[in-house]
Amino acid sequence: MAYEAKPSRYDDMIYRRVGRSGLKLPAISLGLWQNFGENSPIERGRAICRTAFDLGITHFDLANNYGPPPGTAEEAFGKLVASDFRPYRDEMIVSTKAGYGMWPGPYGEWGSRKYLIASLDQSLKRMGLDYVDIFYSHRFDPETPLEETMGALDHIVRSGRALYVGISSYNSKRTREAVAILKALGTPCLIHQPSYSMINRWVEEDGLLDTLDDLGIGSIAFSPLAQGMLTDKYLSGEVPEGSRGARKGPLKPTFLTEDNLARIRALNDIAGARGQTLAQMAIAWVLRGGRVTSALIGASRPEQVIDCVGALKNLEFSATELAEIDARAPDLNVNIWAASAERTGPSR
Repeated sequence: MAYEAKPSRYDDMIYRRVGRSGLKLPAISLGLWQNFGENSPIERGRAICRTAFDLGITHFDLANNYGPPPGTAEEAFGKLVASDFRPYRDEMIVSTKAGYGMWPGPYGEWGSRKYLIASLDQSLKRMGLDYVDIFYSHRFDPETPLEETMGALDHIVRSGRALYVGISSYNSKRTREAVAILKALGTPCLIHQPSYSMINRWVEEDGLLDTLDDLGIGSIAFSPLAQGMLTDKYLSGEVPEGSRGARKGPLKPTFLTEDNLARIRALNDIAGARGQTLAQMAIAWVLRGGRVTSALIGASRPEQVIDCVGALKNLEFSATELAEIDARAPDLNVNIWAASAERTGPSR
């Protein structure tokens, strides 16, 4: 049966302006990082994306290397665009990125002009799209002049391959440098995508949110649930079969220490007192005060999307609640993307 989006899909979603641009993003966006690869049934992905769109989530975030294996998430999304979402393309924000390893040889990763433009051309082909709405430099490249990386982003916009560009995991210093270059070229930086959660607070220590406020750039926080640590999945101390904690991936077994789990259980108690699930409170915390434009979630089931969107019913925190969260959830050294921000990475 052909998909018809719910007429009421825009009624309850919150849309926030991205920095000082004319674009708005939903307060919750859907990322297709780990559950849209070749081992994930297309029907499950279809159910997740349909549920998201019906709830007003108009932004779908990808990268060239999402899968696994790399490229397969974009291929799966391309199939869903063709079968379900083509009539709604102008109602959607589609983003992708390049920066991590994608193909063999010296031109298959990092931030060269050669790699970024070739990668986006491949991404567009996989997704069956003429353009993406946002294209990101996925990580800072310490060995390529920033002028070259940002010059490629400028060319990508001018060539019509993307409407906007952004950066991901750059620290404040590199962000200011990148934004200045793009401004001089005449292509503004729209948005920054950093990792950020109650237990991964590097953006606060770095001053990145202050930097983005000063520059008028939007932000979309990825991994606000800390790879599932800030859900009820691991509260018992057991690692469920098939979960991220059970797979060889970014969620390291060393992150699930008893001390960390005790802190997360305490956060769960606070969430319960607020009438929220832990995941809902974690998302609300990232979105508190309006400084973060959108929280980027992942999902393996439609029900998880529904639960996350429920966070929008209560984005307010009392001073007491914030103090309790700070006391129970300092930075737990779980930022696996720290090297991209030129910071010390998590202990293994």
